[in-house]
Amino acid sequence: MRVSELGEFPLIDRIAEIAAVKRPDVIVGIGDDVAVLETQEEGWLLAKVDSQVEGVHFRRDTISPRHLGRRSLAINLSDIAAAGGRPQFALVSLALPPSIEVGWVDELYRGLREEGDRYGVAIVGGNLARSQGGIFVDVFALGRVQRPHLLLRSGAKPGDQVLVTGTLGDSAAGLSLLSNHSLSVPAEDREFLLARHFTPTPRLAEAQVIAGSGKATAMIDVSDGLSSDIGHICDCSQVGVRLWAERLPVSPAARSVARSTHQAPWHLAIDGGEDYELCFTVPAENAEELIHAIQQETGTLVTVVGQILPADEGRWLVLEDGKQVPLEAKGWDHFEQLIKE
Repeated sequence: MRVSELGEFPLIDRIAEIAAVKRPDVIVGIGDDVAVLETQEEGWLLAKVDSQVEGVHFRRDTISPRHLGRRSLAINLSDIAAAGGRPQFALVSLALPPSIEVGWVDELYRGLREEGDRYGVAIVGGNLARSQGGIFVDVFALGRVQRPHLLLRSGAKPGDQVLVTGTLGDSAAGLSLLSNHSLSVPAEDREFLLARHFTPTPRLAEAQVIAGSGKATAMIDVSDGLSSDIGHICDCSQVGVRLWAERLPVSPAARSVARSTHQAPWHLAIDGGEDYELCFTVPAENAEELIHAIQQETGTLVTVVGQILPADEGRWLVLEDGKQVPLEAKGWDHFEQLIKE
C-alpha cells in the first residue's frame, strides 16, 4: 500500500502505534496539534533540529528506512551530547512523495523508536506533508543540561589540549565503499565502516563524563569534519590551533580504504565528517585524568590530537614528516559545494 492510498490521518495513527510511548512526563504525545510535556528538572532546556534530505544526505537505494530512522535521530542526539546534555523528547516531520509505500514509513519509525528507546528519548509528535520531489526527514530534539555542565564552542584557551573520542574517518570510508563498489577491503571491514556511516553512535555517556568533570573548556561533535569543526571552536573561542596528523585516531578498517584509494589515512580523519565523535578541549594538566575517567566509565578510546594556540599564532596541521602547513577547513558545507559546482 502507498501513503496516497492510506491517507494522512490513518498514517498518523499507524505511526503512533509504532512510535508513541507511555511515560509520566508525556502528557500528550503523537496525535494532537501539540505535545504536552512535563519538565520540572532544574537546568537549561536544549533544543536541536537537523534534517536528512534525499539526494543530499542519503540515497534510498543505499540505506534502509530503519537505518535512516536511527541515523536521523542519532545525529540530533549527538548535538545534545556535545552540549553536555541528556536528550528527552523528539518530534519528527516528514515530507513524502505519495508513491512511497506505507511499509517504508513503518520501518523508518521502527528505526526512530529503536534509537529513541536506546537513549531514553520519547517521540512525541511531528508533521506529515506531501513532497513533489524526494523524501525529507526533519527531527527536532529536546533535552536538558545542568547549568554548571553546559559546554559550548566558546571556552577554549591557549595551552588547552584538543581531544577526540573514538576513531575518525570511518563514515567517510564507508561512503567511499558505497560510491566505489570496486574497492577491495575485507568483509568485516566493510561491515564495520558501513555501520559507522549508516548508524553513528551519539557519545552521550562520554559527554556526561566530560561535562560532569568540570574540566573541559569547549566541545563540539565532529559532523562536518575535524578541520571544520575545530575551526568552529577556534572562531567562537578566538584562538588558534595546531593538530598533529600522526596522532589522529584512524581505525584499521578506514586505513584499508585509504590504501585502496591512494590517500593518507589522516585525510579521511580530518576532512571526512559524519563520525559524530566528540572533539573537546581541556587544560593540559587535566587531560590525562579526564582521559582515564572516560575510558574507565565508557570503554571509549580518547586521543590527544592537538593544542590550542593564541589566535595570532594561526591554525596549523603538522604532517607525518614534521612539515607544518596551514589547517584549511575542507569539511562539509552545503552551499559551498554548490558554489564549487
